[in-house]
Amino acid sequence: MLLLCLPCFVLGQQTQQRHAFIRYDSNFVRYDTLSPSLKQLASRWSQAEAGRGSLSIVHIGGSHVQAGTLPHRVRCNLLQRYPERVGGRGLIFPYSAAAKCNNPADYRVHCKEKVGLTRNVYKEPEHDMGLCGIAITAHDTLTTVQMVLNAPQFDFATSRISILGESPEGIEPQLRARPRYIDNMEGATFNATRYDAKHHRWIFDFRFETDSFDIVLPCDSAQTFTLRGVLLERKQPGMVYHSIGVNGAAVPDYLKCRYLTEDLRLVHPDLVVFGIGINDATAPDFDTLTFKNNYLALCDSIRSVNPRCAFIFITNNDSFKKVSRKSYKVNKNGLLVREVCYRLAQETGGAVWDQFEIMGGLNSMDKWRIAKLAKTDRVHFTRAGYELVGDLFSQALFDFMEKLKASDSK
Repeated sequence: MLLLCLPCFVLGQQTQQRHAFIRYDSNFVRYDTLSPSLKQLASRWSQAEAGRGSLSIVHIGGSHVQAGTLPHRVRCNLLQRYPERVGGRGLIFPYSAAAKCNNPADYRVHCKEKVGLTRNVYKEPEHDMGLCGIAITAHDTLTTVQMVLNAPQFDFATSRISILGESPEGIEPQLRARPRYIDNMEGATFNATRYDAKHHRWIFDFRFETDSFDIVLPCDSAQTFTLRGVLLERKQPGMVYHSIGVNGAAVPDYLKCRYLTEDLRLVHPDLVVFGIGINDATAPDFDTLTFKNNYLALCDSIRSVNPRCAFIFITNNDSFKKVSRKSYKVNKNGLLVREVCYRLAQETGGAVWDQFEIMGGLNSMDKWRIAKLAKTDRVHFTRAGYELVGDLFSQALFDFMEKLKASDSK
């Protein structure tokens, strides 16, 4: 923790100012015992560091994650720490192909045709979803979803793309792609190399690497194709930080997703970082037992795929509820969520990153807002705030892994 004792702390190429209201001395990942899952994580991390295998981390949450700034900050810090271990971009979703749906900034999406949107927050979702918790459905002739990777500091170019989805009428997606660095070439259209019926995905293997491609869904007026995710992989081993977020999502919303475990098998997480709870805590009838049991059910789904998957539970940020047009009151359910996270870590052999405590505890969100680190809704952060939270979590995660590896080697 020496790094955080300085007037400012540095991760990657970024420098963050210190703030008096942040409890930097609490910025660490807490755990009770070195459980089998944490030992396995230490081993997998060490192997990935040495280039002897891959490491898969999945960060699941709501709008804090869908916006992309927070998880991408952690991704950048991770890969700047291990620049020789850059894996694929992992599982992504073309959020902004649908109207009024925000997209992470590290990849661009464009779709001129109108598509239907299904999210796991809907009471009765019309279409099946997977790990992403969201889906779009094409029903126009030749719907095209354009995707361009936009993280120049890392080489996320891919030679294998999997399209996750299904069509009752048997529509098969195509990909239009071109080799990267060739700007004056429109790109050829490819059919899938093979169809993986077990995981409901079309796999496209290329002899070249690409960082931009079009998903072509050749439907007519009587046909549909529902897209639930896009998996970008690389041949060489590396570290992959998947980020899964849906605006407004609570824990039980992910349990609605029919293809959750099928998609989990594809990304096979070694570590899941849970950032779900802020939306659960806004419910007027919030019940801690129901909240915990829903979380345990989600953990069981993940461990049905990888029994030794490690978990880090991020407590809610401090937040406020709007009670009138210009009046807010602090949401004390954040304290209850915090208590449940500690119990979940004990019951699953996982760990906790106590964001609630680190940011300053109850009522601290107003201090973040005054410092221009949080928005006026007193729930979400500004870009600078998300970057700061991402840096704090990254530092705690790296310190945690060094401690785990030291303990595992004894």
